[in-house]
Amino acid sequence: MFKKDQDVFNILLGAVSEGVVIVDEQQKIIEANQSAETIFGYQREELINQPLNILIPQPYRANHKTHVKGFVEQNQKRQMGKGRDIFGQRKDGSIFPLEAGLNPFKIDNKTYVMALIIDITERKNYTEKLERTVELRTEELQLALNAEKELNELKTKFLSLVSHEFKTPLSGILTSAMLLSKYRLENQQEKRDKHISTITNIVHQLNTILNDFLSVEKLETGKVNYHFKTFKLSKVLNEVIYNANMLLKDGQRINYPENIDDLSIHQDEKTLELALSNIIHNAIKYSPEDTLIDITITQNDHVTIFKIEDNGIGIPEADQKNVFNRYFRAENVLNIQGTGIGLNIVKSHLENLGGTIEFTSELNKGSMFTITLPNNSKE
Repeated sequence: MFKKDQDVFNILLGAVSEGVVIVDEQQKIIEANQSAETIFGYQREELINQPLNILIPQPYRANHKTHVKGFVEQNQKRQMGKGRDIFGQRKDGSIFPLEAGLNPFKIDNKTYVMALIIDITERKNYTEKLERTVELRTEELQLALNAEKELNELKTKFLSLVSHEFKTPLSGILTSAMLLSKYRLENQQEKRDKHISTITNIVHQLNTILNDFLSVEKLETGKVNYHFKTFKLSKVLNEVIYNANMLLKDGQRINYPENIDDLSIHQDEKTLELALSNIIHNAIKYSPEDTLIDITITQNDHVTIFKIEDNGIGIPEADQKNVFNRYFRAENVLNIQGTGIGLNIVKSHLENLGGTIEFTSELNKGSMFTITLPNNSKE
């Protein structure tokens, strides 16, 4: 075959940029050009008279032989890039993706197939990289859209919360002020004192809410400045208990350790006071009358542990995973005044100080919050 004009044929084969492999009816290689040598890593002499299967990975050989035979028998052509994925095998055993066009032809009543081959490794890698990039960008876009949606929901919830948390107390102040103006007689002092007390408590409540909002802003912008010093635990606890006693419901009582005068800690005093106040105030708010709130404090060489346990309404199990999320309020406290910010602020501050806050809770039986702080801050 190809005895005539062999030189011209060889020149033509060498000029083709694709790999060219020609096989006979038995799928034995009878010719290959230089591009095919480069693609598969063989010398031409190593390919001639070898079965085509040496260029096909082992798992694909049986199907490939049948596939090519079908093209030959039906005298069909297959264009490059059409059909299923194809893989080749180099001399060194490495497997790579390729595109192959099959062109059956006859000479002297014998059928041959010329395969035009392109190594598409780089294209495949680029395509896969591009697809991964598109997938990553799509995920990032989805995350951004979800974040924006969540932010909008938080804004809506925040505005609703602010409206409720401020409107109700302001209405109370206005009502008390109007009633106060009516009690002018000397024997009505008790009634005046009652409304003055109501106004004072509501203003204190509003001030707490505003401080919570300011704390959120400071935490988000990183503008929190902690002031570390060594102080007695009894000093902070006495201050917290004194303020909490004014909020107790009828019959509520706080049990706290009184033998802690020897315990000191080097931390941010205001943050510890904020954390304890928040947990204890919640215990008061979410516990009924005639219940006990128990505080225990233990200290070792490394940490100080505060436990605040109440006998209140508890937290539904389904809501417990969200307790420290900002603006979240459990299902069973939606009708009780609150912003859903306090625990989130406390957790953020404690973590900034190297501490933790955890809790256990059972619905209608109570909750126990545990605050752990290192004895010495890392200034």
